[in-house]
Parts: sequence; structure tokens; C-alpha cells
Amino acid sequence: MRLFLHELAAQQRLYWRSREAAFFTFVMPLVFLVLIGSVYGSSEVDGIRGSTYLLAGLLGYSVIATAFAGLAITLVVRRESGVLKRVRGTPLPTTTFLAAVIGSTLVVIALGALAQLLVGRFVVDAGWPSRPGELAVALLVGAACFAALGLAITGLIRSAEGSSALVNAIYLPLVFISGVFFSVDSLPGFLQAVAEISPLTYLLRLVRECVVAGGEGLGGALEAIAALAGWGLAGLVVAVRMFRWEPREA
Repeated sequence: MRLFLHELAAQQRLYWRSREAAFFTFVMPLVFLVLIGSVYGSSEVDGIRGSTYLLAGLLGYSVIATAFAGLAITLVVRRESGVLKRVRGTPLPTTTFLAAVIGSTLVVIALGALAQLLVGRFVVDAGWPSRPGELAVALLVGAACFAALGLAITGLIRSAEGSSALVNAIYLPLVFISGVFFSVDSLPGFLQAVAEISPLTYLLRLVRECVVAGGEGLGGALEAIAALAGWGLAGLVVAVRMFRWEPREA
């Protein structure tokens, strides 16, 4: 445990020193919340106050941006630069290293969620989550699912240069069609069909059940929990088979 905590602290320092990563995964959702929430915060989306709808959406956005995109890009860059290969040659167990990397991701998500909740409450009048405890569990379930998918996608990326392009090409369209900023019902039929199988759609349903007043919490979104578990299990299976520690561009 002491070794894990030491590595976790090291991963946190690396994250906050990376200004680009910190901006796009931690600061950007706050910027979106303030700017967009100020524009249509008092209107309604699917019968929900606009700022509250947006807050729930951006909580989900932070999870996929950090646990999927940020994690995948970071690991590919480290793999191709030889960092992961060197880690295997040290006394630090690889399981402890990966646990610390994922643990650091969870810390960032937790801090980002807290910051968004405070901004939502005191800046854009989004209110406070109706079920804060269950919201924490929902975000943890989503983070586990997308971390598994992030580990899985690293096996399909061959170069550090191509990591951002491929990862962004996957997760950014999902952000727009899964209901982060606006209702899925406003999309064309074929995009609604894609949204119905998107893991982010299920995470947003789960989060909104915990954020919106009158939401049923985790008990009202068992289908979403099952879908996220299925996506996460699939990602884990692929990650176990395809994750690599040595550079693929040799």
C-alpha cells in the first residue's frame, strides 16, 4: 500500500504538470459549464432546467475525457517513448503502476466533479444533486467502464502521433450525440440509433437520475448500470489480450 500511495502521488504530480491534459480534462468542462450554462441555464431541456441538464452532461463528459481519452493517450505516449518498458524493468510491480495510474485518474474525476458541482450550485444556479452519494457511485461505475475501454483502445493505436487523432475521433462524436449538451431526441434517427448503443448515453442517464430532483437514483437506471458493466467487461477482455508494454514502432 505504501508503494501504491507513493506512485499515486507521483502520477498526480505528472498530471498537474501536464498543462494540456489538465486544461482539457479538468478546466474545459468548467468553462463549458459557465459559458453554456449562462446562455440557456434558465430554459428547459427534456423538462429539466437547462443548467441542471448541462451539469449532469458535463459530469459525464469529464469521465469519458479523463478515464478514456486522457488515460489512453497518456499510456500510448509513455509506451512509445519507452517509459512503460522501463517500468517493467524496475522493482515496481506493473499491477501497482497501472493501479496508481488509474487511481490518479479517479482522483482527477473526483476533484473535477466537486469543482463542477460547486460552480453549478453557486455560478449557474444548477442546484445541488438530489442524490449525491449515489452520484458518486454512478461516476465510479462510469470511470471503471471508460478506464477499461481506454486500456483496450491502446492496443489498437500504433503510434504516439496518432493517439490523439484516433481517440478524439472516437470520443468527441460520442460527446455530441449522447446528450451532453442537448437532448438526443433532437437528433436525426440514424444518430439516435448510434446514441442508443453509446456507453456515454447510459452514463448520462445514470448521472441524471442522481442529479435531477425527483430522479430515481441508481435504482431507476439498472439498465444503464448493466450496459456500462457490459461495455467495461468487453473493454477489460480486449485490454488483457492487446495491452502492450513495449513500443509498437520499433
